[in-house]
Amino acid sequence: MSDSAAAPDRVVHYEVSDGLATITLDSPHNRNALSRQLVGELVAALDRAAADDDARVVLIRATGTVFCSGADLAEAATGSMEEGALTIIAIQRRILTLPKPVVTRVHGAVRAGGTGIVAASDVAISAEEASFALTEVKLGLAPAAISVTVLPRMTSRAAALACLGGETFRGADAAAYGLVTSAVPRGHLDEAVDAVCASLGTGAAQGLRETKALLNRELVERLDARGPELAALSARLFGSEEAKEAMLAFLSRSR
Repeated sequence: MSDSAAAPDRVVHYEVSDGLATITLDSPHNRNALSRQLVGELVAALDRAAADDDARVVLIRATGTVFCSGADLAEAATGSMEEGALTIIAIQRRILTLPKPVVTRVHGAVRAGGTGIVAASDVAISAEEASFALTEVKLGLAPAAISVTVLPRMTSRAAALACLGGETFRGADAAAYGLVTSAVPRGHLDEAVDAVCASLGTGAAQGLRETKALLNRELVERLDARGPELAALSARLFGSEEAKEAMLAFLSRSR
């Protein structure tokens, strides 16, 4: 069952087949940035998957060359920074608390806030050629809203290098750092993702639900305890003159 034919203007699509609910980010015009529309549709799709009796496993994937470019900076310049950060935190929490395993297929570039989706997922399979970067430091920011999922996944040394340097690293590095579960050549990505989803799908619904809750309990507790503080930090940094100048320069280069 698919919703794409009924709503061609959607930027997130949902379909379920053989126990697998597939959520596809489909906003290539802005590199699948976390716009208000994409975020709203993504949360709705996750809620739909949680309630869908035909879905045992959830897969998040994307179209285009970029998996997710992070926050939509064009919208961020005109909206509430704290509200935007809280929204990114809410997406991560929804993935962490979804009563079904969430697998992320990373085929292309992942930047900033998009890394939070990858880190919140239970299993993340990346193409070796995919690229990652926590670029916030380059814009006078910090990866505050995604830190509660990203930092616990990575080794402390890897996190320091990635967050302070803001440099690009590949899928193979992301696997070595602990950010993704595994990395495979791009030509084998679908095969690897299919195998993981099929394996997870053999679990009993109750077993999957309760085991996932055990695995993610500390992450959820940390997110709930620190979420408002991290959102406020993100808003303060976004509102600074240094960050505003850096974002305007970035947007000018992107045009």
